[in-house]
Amino acid sequence: MTAADSFLSKWADIAALGSAAAVLSWDQETKMPSKGQAARGHALSVLAGMHHDQLTDPGLADTIAAAADAAGGDPTLAAQVEAARRDVVRASAIPGDLARRMAEVKSRALGSWQQAKADADFGAFAPVLSEVIALTLEQADALVDAGIAEKPYDALLDAYEPGATEAQLAELLGDLRAELSPLVKAVADSGVMVDESPARGAFPDAAQLSLGRTVAGALGYDFDAGRLDASAHPFTSSFGPGDVRITWRSERDDFRPGLFGIMHEAGHAMYEQGLPGDLARTPLGEAVSLGIHESQSRLWENQVGRSRPFWEWALPLFHEAFPESSAVTVDSLFPALHTIKPSLIRVEADEATYNLHIVARFEIERRIMAGAVDVNDLPELWSDTYDELLGVRPTSVSDGVLQDIHWAMGAIGYFPTYTLGNLVAAQLFDAATDAIDDLPGRIAAGDFEPLLDWLRKNVHQHGRRLSADELVEHATGAPLSSEPFLAHLRTTAREVYDI
Repeated sequence: MTAADSFLSKWADIAALGSAAAVLSWDQETKMPSKGQAARGHALSVLAGMHHDQLTDPGLADTIAAAADAAGGDPTLAAQVEAARRDVVRASAIPGDLARRMAEVKSRALGSWQQAKADADFGAFAPVLSEVIALTLEQADALVDAGIAEKPYDALLDAYEPGATEAQLAELLGDLRAELSPLVKAVADSGVMVDESPARGAFPDAAQLSLGRTVAGALGYDFDAGRLDASAHPFTSSFGPGDVRITWRSERDDFRPGLFGIMHEAGHAMYEQGLPGDLARTPLGEAVSLGIHESQSRLWENQVGRSRPFWEWALPLFHEAFPESSAVTVDSLFPALHTIKPSLIRVEADEATYNLHIVARFEIERRIMAGAVDVNDLPELWSDTYDELLGVRPTSVSDGVLQDIHWAMGAIGYFPTYTLGNLVAAQLFDAATDAIDDLPGRIAAGDFEPLLDWLRKNVHQHGRRLSADELVEHATGAPLSSEPFLAHLRTTAREVYDI
């Protein structure tokens, strides 16, 4: 066996452990009975320990070094070695005991969060959240000590968006806030009241699910390599290119969260299904960053799903699924898909205010990481932050600090990637529109294959060969910019609100 084969064989075993843990986590959020929580937490803790032990095994480091020596003029193998070393360095900075404790606590936190959200009881969740935050801080400090980042929050951000820092994101989000706030105010001052009745009514879950499956399949999500289930918080889980699962949740009086949630998760899943098969279970066979991952979901949800051409194709399917909505037209529905108004729930926010939801979370996380807020004070801090940024206050913690699953998962530093995804999505879609002959007409005809093929070629096939910044410039011919996203918002705001 060559040095390269030995290295990649060991890595495939590590990837298999990750897949096994992912299956158990998926089941925990979809099918597992509530009394299985303790046993599942233990199982996940054991798997996390095994995964950590293999990543930090000196034998793996030896095979990586041997592969590096053998790489010679093989750029792919050299890139595999570089990606592996990054993962090993991060894992080696975390003691195995800490990795195991974190896995067990996160498992408990997930079940606690689900129940606390259902009961609107933050006090029931606060103790285990305190444990998650304490262990997250411990992990961040260990990463700083290992030289991975200079600041604890930077160390966490780097796990989701390699190279991102608190200072960079503070500037980016601050600039977006400065651009979006006047737009939101101009809409409020316009006096235009959007009629949302075409999007509201009686939408049975079964009909929503049927429509969502049809749309996801038409976009290109391969149901032979995945499935669609219900969960408290929609997510995508990949166990390998042949098994990428998505979940959804619905509202029976508004079809938008359900349908656009499915399109969003299908975008994530099609990225995973489009990663190069020859790189599966290798260091390069993964998404390059969560910002790029989010760009795929937001592109299909927003640039495609809220467009007129999409609804020229989808409206007959909508009428078939919901006969009571037979009078709805593309013209009557379009404004209801582009409302701009402050709201409480991030996943249901409009395109213009969505990033203000991210600003709120970013500012709160900065305070958490600085040790400037007690866990028990988070509900009030959340409400005050929303009041300041969006002018709304939740009446229930379920619509406030408990609305997201991320902190229960220990995913502090994850939220900013959503904004990065919004920016990348707009820039990619503009580039695809320039490259594909009559893309709007193809979408209107239900022909989504050219767009998916363009994304496969320019985004999916690269895995981790390119950094996020390199990928954006390679695909679009320009560095990442907020202007395509802002131009998209201005265009729709002008059409809907005449501003």
